[in-house]
Amino acid sequence: MANSEQVVENDAGSSLIEQLGRALHELEACKDSSEEKVQWMEIEEHFRNLETVLKKKSEELEAREKEYEEKEAETRALLAEREVAVVTKELELLDRIQELKDTAVSVIAEARANHQPSSLECIDGGDNIDRKVSSSLAEINYPGEYSQKMGETADGVAADVKPRPELTQFCEQMDAKGLLSFSMENQKNLYAIRDELSVALEIATEPARLVLDSLEGFYPPVETGQQMDKKDAALQGMRKSCVIFMEAMAALLARIDPGADHLLNPEIKQQAKAFADEWKPKLASAGTDATNGDPLEAEAFLQLLSTFRIASEFDEEELCKLVLVIAQRRQAPELCHSLGLTHKIPGWCSFN
Repeated sequence: MANSEQVVENDAGSSLIEQLGRALHELEACKDSSEEKVQWMEIEEHFRNLETVLKKKSEELEAREKEYEEKEAETRALLAEREVAVVTKELELLDRIQELKDTAVSVIAEARANHQPSSLECIDGGDNIDRKVSSSLAEINYPGEYSQKMGETADGVAADVKPRPELTQFCEQMDAKGLLSFSMENQKNLYAIRDELSVALEIATEPARLVLDSLEGFYPPVETGQQMDKKDAALQGMRKSCVIFMEAMAALLARIDPGADHLLNPEIKQQAKAFADEWKPKLASAGTDATNGDPLEAEAFLQLLSTFRIASEFDEEELCKLVLVIAQRRQAPELCHSLGLTHKIPGWCSFN
């Protein structure tokens, strides 16, 4: 279509030039008194230049159109690739969910087949089955936040848990930074680290201070003109590690209670209270309701109060709001109980 239009334009231009040529010949044939005569070669050159300019602009437009079509094709291809990636990820997650469901069903079937309880054992066996099923479902709903407390007795004493050498060394040297770096490099094994650290802390000269020292960077300083990104993977990993350390300390205190007073002396509790006072306004600025609150921040705050036994220093109503923020997490009932909030939320803060 563009070529045919160009031919028409060329024919029209040539016809006009011919007409002008004839007109000039007629004018020259006339004896005119004017001394100024239009030179035909100048007019022809002018129109040839116009033709050249128009042709060049037409070629530029065609090149731009082609470039636009190529970019459009690339964009469509990229969108198609992303769509395929999303579908693939969804299928992988569905497969993972089905796998976990199958595992839960298998646990139930195996327990029923192998366990022949007496009337008293039936109660304990039922609890164990419920815990295993709940654990599998918890992992489905909250991947990455789930851990099953393997190898523990009813009073929280670790059974046959041998700390890895790194944890023993960090505790012996009171190396909070080394402990934190090690846990961040082993995020997939955090809950195993928690159980081992609970034992390793026994050889630390001041286990409570070691744990408190690891909390220093929970809220890193914000650079001028820069907002902290709460979704940053490294920051989230560090905060999960801090929670795990406090849980390990709580397990240690539970094992040696009532002889834990020397580990939680007034100075340690005062330092823990200072951390809590620093964190509390930052929690408030992020929102403390169940919709907007950050579960990990709320959990860490409540775990700090529970581990170092300073919950009485804070308002119960505010603590209840924070408990609701973490309502879907496995630690919620235990924290609610240890913080002394069972009378505020009766029935919900109970253990299965």
